[in-house]
Amino acid sequence: MDRVDYEKTIIQNIINEEKAGQLNLEPWYQRRSVWNEQQKAFLINTIFERKPIPAIYVRHSLDIEKGRSIKEVVDGQQRLRSILGYSRDEYPAPHPSHGLKKIRFSDLTKSEKIEFLSTSLSVAYLIEANESDVIDIFGRINSVAKTLNNQEKRNAQFSGEYKRVCLKLASDHLPLWRSLGIFSATQIARMDEIEFISDLVFNFMKGLSDFTPSVLNKVYKEYDENFPEAEVLVRRISVALSTIAGLNPKSIVDTIFHRSPLFFSLLIVLDTLKQTSINKIEAVIAEVDRRFSSDQPINERSRADADFFLACTSTTQRIKQREIRHIYISSFF
Repeated sequence: MDRVDYEKTIIQNIINEEKAGQLNLEPWYQRRSVWNEQQKAFLINTIFERKPIPAIYVRHSLDIEKGRSIKEVVDGQQRLRSILGYSRDEYPAPHPSHGLKKIRFSDLTKSEKIEFLSTSLSVAYLIEANESDVIDIFGRINSVAKTLNNQEKRNAQFSGEYKRVCLKLASDHLPLWRSLGIFSATQIARMDEIEFISDLVFNFMKGLSDFTPSVLNKVYKEYDENFPEAEVLVRRISVALSTIAGLNPKSIVDTIFHRSPLFFSLLIVLDTLKQTSINKIEAVIAEVDRRFSSDQPINERSRADADFFLACTSTTQRIKQREIRHIYISSFF
């Protein structure tokens, strides 16, 4: 192989090349099209949101007899098929300018169509690559170097509405996670905050529940295509998180509530309150933290204080412990 040239192209150019028969989406080593409609729509929404997508790898060669270029897609077939399919009106995708309503290409305004078609894509052209080069590169690109955790697997498996809502909530409140130290940079890199939000959305929707990976897998699957309660749940969670953002950060950072299980319980409680002041919330947090951090031996504390302490220090994701924390924190309001 001579070299790899990284260039930019726009979606309209991809469409033109495909119509002209210059784009080979089915080299023999590629998988067939396997993305479902939700995965395709998620990619299009990513483009609408002006978020980056991975580079497309293409082997560029010349057909001397026919006098034309041939561009063989080494990696990115699913992405390009999704883009081409959307441009042909094959399915709708959520658009931010339409309240994330699913919109087909034909229903976009003229300016929205232009913005989509002029979206820049990164393309890596493999110059003078032979079959051996291509197979080696294809294998390297599609190898996995690390073991995925449960949320990373979930994120790879699903691309529908529940995932989109949780990703949006988590990313919109990234400054809060950082300022309060709820999640470390490493945890955020491994999607821990998205799993937290996924569990929170489920509990806001269904009531206090156990946390298990299998439960989240089921809810991601159940609400992959449609999530009718999304708007109401997003509003409720956003209100609770906005309330937290209005507190003195030290009331969280310097207390037990900087731990994600306790922070989770606090958000659940805040959602149940009809009306309360910032001062009251800060006072409750301080009092709960004072009692938890007391030097008094567990066997000398009140039953409620002792139960709460134990519910904060063992099996913190089980429903029994969540219920104990919920009742205890609520009692101070």
